[in-house]
Amino acid sequence: MGVMMDSSEGTKMVGDLSNMVVLVDDEPNIRETVAFILEAEGVEVETGSDGVEGLEAVRRCKPKVVLLDVMMPRMDGYEVCKAIRNDPELTGVFVMILTARGQKSDEEKALEVGADLYMSKPFDDEIVLQVIQDVFEGRLVSRQGANNGGPVVHYQRAGAA
Repeated sequence: MGVMMDSSEGTKMVGDLSNMVVLVDDEPNIRETVAFILEAEGVEVETGSDGVEGLEAVRRCKPKVVLLDVMMPRMDGYEVCKAIRNDPELTGVFVMILTARGQKSDEEKALEVGADLYMSKPFDDEIVLQVIQDVFEGRLVSRQGANNGGPVVHYQRAGAA
């Protein structure tokens, strides 16, 4: 499954949110690898190395998509997600929690704080790219932006059980 991002328009503002991603992870290797993969597909990426830095980037850039690790210094991913959800200027930001924590209670906590999607590491790059493309193209919207309070979205590889 090849997922291609259309980069011909560059960063496009839709409403108050831009077609870009803010990636927040305290592990430099993960941050650099994911940013490289996204940028290779034409996605503009801003990064943060902890929750405070990440939240500052989200408020500055107003991206359509935020990729958040959970366990980070200064402010964890759940706190960042709550802060995004409590900021009226960030209504509709699609928040994906990408974490090494894979317990059901972690997924429930992600839903409770307002995450739109929860994935355990290691995650499938193609699925992350597809989700981003779906959000950028309006096929997938934040639960907050849709005001429907629906469940956390689950994506899986084609052919996976």
